[in-house]
Amino acid sequence: METELKQYSIAELCDGFVYNELEEKGLYGLSGKLTIQPEYQRNYLYAEDNGKKEVAVIESVLKQYPLGLLYFNRLPNGRLEVLDGQQRITSLGRFLTDKFSVMSNDLPYRFHALPKDQQKLIEKTKMLVYECEGTESEIKQWFQTINIAGIPLNEQEELNAVYSGPFVTKARAVFSNSRNANVQKWSAYVRGSVKRQDFLNTALDWVSHGEVEEYMQAHRHDTDIEELQAHFGDVIAWVESIFADCYNEMCGLKWGVLYDDYHDTPYDQKKITARAAELMDDPCVRNRKGVFEYLLGGEADTRLLDVRVFDDATKRRVYRKQTAEARTNGVSNCPLCAMGHEANRTKLWGEREMEADHVSAWSRGGATTEENCQMLCKTHNRAKGNR
Repeated sequence: METELKQYSIAELCDGFVYNELEEKGLYGLSGKLTIQPEYQRNYLYAEDNGKKEVAVIESVLKQYPLGLLYFNRLPNGRLEVLDGQQRITSLGRFLTDKFSVMSNDLPYRFHALPKDQQKLIEKTKMLVYECEGTESEIKQWFQTINIAGIPLNEQEELNAVYSGPFVTKARAVFSNSRNANVQKWSAYVRGSVKRQDFLNTALDWVSHGEVEEYMQAHRHDTDIEELQAHFGDVIAWVESIFADCYNEMCGLKWGVLYDDYHDTPYDQKKITARAAELMDDPCVRNRKGVFEYLLGGEADTRLLDVRVFDDATKRRVYRKQTAEARTNGVSNCPLCAMGHEANRTKLWGEREMEADHVSAWSRGGATTEENCQMLCKTHNRAKGNR
């Protein structure tokens, strides 16, 4: 890797700057010689949170605070592309093209409304740039290294850099575009930020069955993303075909895995939607995010719901009542032992030797209430299950 230290004024860096509103990225600078956001770069993030970070960039320049080094990659044809600094350069370019305002004397000012001396101050401010030249692998490795500071790259952003190419470019145009009309619908099931590649990562995770990096490596040079789009759409459509109602708890579930496990199973949408509503309203269900997998699995695994158990006070009251009645009747305080013919038919168990049980199983509609609670000896309770 060869490097050369240079200086450019902000006016030079932003000469010919174009901001693509659709893709939300800065395109060119240095009179078209500099590509500000090559395909391996992340989306522009400084406009988020009401643009606090991009405003801070301009305020730093006006106060003559250093903005830090920039790193450019010098291509064989002499063109340059930004390795590190695209957020700062895009912020500068957006301000110089009047895309946002900064406050001065308690009033908002776009660039061309600033006093001339402040305009010239910004334009003439020098930025230090290391221009680097090396192999593709050296450039990608350097990109990952220098992006440790600032807003760290997440795993998908790193993978986009490593496996940049036509596939990543087209995939980002669909799944990393906040102006995509489908994003609102997808947000019901996918958690995260479009700009931070969370939607793209989810789509890749679903289609690759968890092998995202291997899938990206295999498809790096593909010129279409038909399989990726089709599979993602199939998963979303499958969920909507089963659950007519959408709940906040659906967001972020591993729908790709659930699709793999259950998409061949037939479901009655009306019945499963009604049952979902019952469970979501059931105060005994403590893990409502588990409702959907529970239903898809035929209501077999109640552990997914973390069903509320009887509290200690209830168990003590029921134990005392059962034990008093058992003494009066000369039988065991475990109802199932009392019905038998073995030696434990009249045994009075200690409270610690017994466990609380639903008389009518919760999975069959029994409530977690004192009226539906009984104390059983541990042997009988663990053998009873949901019967």
